[in-house]
Amino acid sequence: MTNIETDATSIASSSIHMSRRWRVVDVVTATAIAAASGVIFWMWDFLCTAPLTLFESITPGFEGLLNAFWLFAGPLAAIIIRKPGAALYAETIAAMLELLLGNQWGAGGSLVVGIMQGLGAELGFALFAYKTWNLMSTMLSGALSGVACGMYYWFTNPGWGALRASIYLGTSIVSGALIAGIVSWVLCRALAKTGALDHFASGRVK
Repeated sequence: MTNIETDATSIASSSIHMSRRWRVVDVVTATAIAAASGVIFWMWDFLCTAPLTLFESITPGFEGLLNAFWLFAGPLAAIIIRKPGAALYAETIAAMLELLLGNQWGAGGSLVVGIMQGLGAELGFALFAYKTWNLMSTMLSGALSGVACGMYYWFTNPGWGALRASIYLGTSIVSGALIAGIVSWVLCRALAKTGALDHFASGRVK
């Protein structure tokens, strides 16, 4: 390898490293997304009772379709910030705020599942080595967040039969992909058009 090729490789490697390093604006924005999401999570905790009962009455497990209201923070933060850890950070902080505000789920149904959902959302972009930031990867992020959510409630509800657990897992995945994922992508694009994301790579794709 020539010196020129070595220098080019070194510059490319350094550029990738720099692009993945968190800046102050990244932390502030991710925290703001997490805080807003946490409030929405908390509000949905109290608004969801009737819809959950209604969907569950259709077919036990069908209520997983409503989980998108708790799944969007990770995909949204990730597609805007575009840095490793953004999905996990936002979903975890949002879940922590939800727990601190108080709800009927407790630490397990708020923080623990929130961390799991964040890891799932993170995996959706990690599978592409944090190089693909499009609708497909955002939907995958939402879907895997739904997988984590569905698996948590499967494991913590031993009384559920295989059919109900499978339906809940499936509807959580659909909810994460088609609602949390798509809405996060659309919201990111809408914000980019306003110029609000000009400090991010996501703001330069309009």
